[in-house]
Amino acid sequence: MLVIFTDGASLGNPGPMGVGIVIYREGIIVEELSEYIGMGTNNIAEYTAVIKALETVHSMGEMEARVKSDSQLVVRQLNGEYKVKDPDLRILKDKVDHLCKGLRVHFEHIPREHNEEADKLSKEGAEIGRKRMQGRGGGK
Repeated sequence: MLVIFTDGASLGNPGPMGVGIVIYREGIIVEELSEYIGMGTNNIAEYTAVIKALETVHSMGEMEARVKSDSQLVVRQLNGEYKVKDPDLRILKDKVDHLCKGLRVHFEHIPREHNEEADKLSKEGAEIGRKRMQGRGGGK
């Protein structure tokens, strides 16, 4: 089973978003991702990180994953504990549900201090977007 740490960051809310993903197999890092994903909110970034993680699970041919996130809202929505009222998040939740078909996926909320590597990667991705905006005169 893969153990995946995900995080999404937004520099401003909305602002440039980044995702960070760290994937472990048997305690060894097998994949890391830091990516700028455009403009949006922190919650969109958090969901997008989960989506990219699940897409990676599929591309690796794996069947089971434990996805860990420090976003209590996203984890509780994915586990069915909270309803998804925001229409933009509903679209992303539906995509996660689709990606989970045929897989055994467990979503787990973890404290932020247990998600430091994914957090760092997500902020690096968002920072790339901020720098691009500044280069076009769109930043401070």
